[in-house]
Amino acid sequence: MPPVNMLSRKIKVLIVDDSAIVRQILSETVAAEPDMEVVGTAPDAYVARDKIRALNPDVLTLDIEMPRMDGLTFLKQLMHENPIPTIIISTLGQSSCAATLEALRCGAVDVLAKPAGPYSVGDLRQSLTARIRGAAGARPRIARDLEAYLRQEPRPATAAGISGDSSTVIAIGASTGGTVAIQEILLQLSADMPPMVVTQHIPAGFSLAFANRLNKLCPMEVREAADGDALHRGLALIAPGDYHLLLRRAGTGYAIELQKGPQVCYQRPSVDVMFASVAQAAGSHGVGVLLTGMGTDGAKGMLALKRAGAATIAQDEPSCVVYGMPREAKRLDAVGTVASLADIPGVLVRTVNLRANAAAKAM
Repeated sequence: MPPVNMLSRKIKVLIVDDSAIVRQILSETVAAEPDMEVVGTAPDAYVARDKIRALNPDVLTLDIEMPRMDGLTFLKQLMHENPIPTIIISTLGQSSCAATLEALRCGAVDVLAKPAGPYSVGDLRQSLTARIRGAAGARPRIARDLEAYLRQEPRPATAAGISGDSSTVIAIGASTGGTVAIQEILLQLSADMPPMVVTQHIPAGFSLAFANRLNKLCPMEVREAADGDALHRGLALIAPGDYHLLLRRAGTGYAIELQKGPQVCYQRPSVDVMFASVAQAAGSHGVGVLLTGMGTDGAKGMLALKRAGAATIAQDEPSCVVYGMPREAKRLDAVGTVASLADIPGVLVRTVNLRANAAAKAM
């Protein structure tokens, strides 16, 4: 589906949820925005299927737990037949979190926690409408293409070995479409990679499930970050939802600091906050990677990394679900290397090895 020209018409949204209260909350939130309209609602997948055909929505919000057909089954069918940018609205239960991550793998572009009270409803207004705007310009990954990719044998980009000194640290930032992109990168990196810190825009509660999933699939150890965690080779730490992740010097190494500070670029965790801390703590030993996502978060932080002498890598437009954050970084001349998602693991390995070799020759 081509990006919506929001200057010419409103974004058409279809809301699918078995709860009448949630449908009302979401509908009122969307209808209050001048650039959006709710073209319909549906209590289950069968009604949704008919309304999609009749109303041709630009964006779908989809509940996971529904009667007659669950949201994940419906999404898989939809992505085969008629890919529509889809935002998952899910509860925080363990089974729901697992199903939501699978939905993101199968083509959903974003996720939001289901409103559970007056306070969360207020928070929802800003986050939901921002995500709908991002989704309206997204290119959802078609399920059959994802399945073909995942059937391939893993090809660790570090099969020939990895260098890098004890000061090297890699920072990865992403938003819309990022959970799949991060997984695809980490799957191809072996367990001897330098330590990584990762900020993905994801609600509190889902980040732990995301980290646990990656830890089961990837050669590296992957954990949700905790305040004070020490970094070491072969470890990737994921920023917890609703906390900024910062890198700090700790003796001869690095440690994690988590903060509940103000949102940056409407986000917490923020890629800008993480990148800026890596620029300060690691300087030229840092490697920054900016992946798919809506908005500007990460661009200024990547510029700080470049000015500190770090290597900076951005995902290219054709492989992005939403080409927003990398484009903004390019606009600021903060990007040293542009690469497709498939090529980024190899670029990372070459970058780390080249910098290690240069440092060794300089000694």
